[in-house]
Amino acid sequence: MESASQSDNPPQEPPSRSSSLLGIVVALLTLTLPIFAIAHFSSAQIDALEPPPAAFSQPRRE
Repeated sequence: MESASQSDNPPQEPPSRSSSLLGIVVALLTLTLPIFAIAHFSSAQIDALEPPPAAFSQPRRE
């Protein structure tokens, strides 16, 4: 196999500006949205799992 030979595929055009921007937006959402969702729902679950304060009453002694 010769390294100087040209490939059979013609050179591809670079991606358009809008598709690059869309890819960046999708990548950023993929990285940040799960972090925000975990932070939001984990703090909500801690409050929900906290038991209500118990009122301990002692029987009256007369």
